[in-house]
Amino acid sequence: HLITGSAFDDYTVNEMVLAEKLIESTPDNSLTLFDRGFYSLGLLHKWQSTGNERHWLIPLKKNLQYDVIRSLGRNDKLVRLTSNPRARKLWPELPNDIEVRLITRKINGKSQSVLTSMIDPMRYPSADIGDLYSHRWEIELGYREQKQYMLGNRLTLRSRLPELVKQELWGILLTYNLIRYQMVKMCQTLKGNYLPYQLSFNGSLAHVMRLLVGLPYSSPGAIPRQLKHFYSMADSLILEPRRGRTFPRTVKPRPTRYPKNKDAAHLK
Repeated sequence: HLITGSAFDDYTVNEMVLAEKLIESTPDNSLTLFDRGFYSLGLLHKWQSTGNERHWLIPLKKNLQYDVIRSLGRNDKLVRLTSNPRARKLWPELPNDIEVRLITRKINGKSQSVLTSMIDPMRYPSADIGDLYSHRWEIELGYREQKQYMLGNRLTLRSRLPELVKQELWGILLTYNLIRYQMVKMCQTLKGNYLPYQLSFNGSLAHVMRLLVGLPYSSPGAIPRQLKHFYSMADSLILEPRRGRTFPRTVKPRPTRYPKNKDAAHLK
């Protein structure tokens, strides 16, 4: 859950523009999971070609046109996507055609398809790629940790000037990364094969805050002992295994100011 890069701007700036700013900071030998709304051949090609082994994965956009080049296996195809003149004007390095991989699988009886730049079926088995996109939900958990746990569900920031708002946002991101980094170190002290996201972020945040509150009143010689005690509490932060989603996501009805009276029809 460590944040490798961030870009934010005025609310009038499109998210596609912000995504482009993250291309240079994306590490090599990485995979980026995109939402369907970020589909842009120019962006995806630039993302992949800027560095070394920078791959992407994105859900198939509805009604997207493509040509099948050949089959790589069951529900696994190599396809060709064609760019349009407008996209090539915005992205001069974008070629006319791009070869990508289309993988389809059924989840709860519903077909879901993803496109990816990982076209080598030997290096990247389709079954592994099919499971990868489910991890995109992890970023939503990261947003929850920052908004709910760190900011206490406050709707606005404390700052009132644009430059101070940016400063506060960077402070939030840095603080989040520092806590996540400590969770990585805490995992290294555990017996067993645990990953950092298997620890409670809220609990880790509380432990870090208690440690920081007490350190100014401690003598220098007592700090190593307090840090040792801090890392020894990692066992208490292990979460229960995650449960699968029980109910499908639905759009909630718009709230109304007037109460709903089931007996209203009998009042006529």
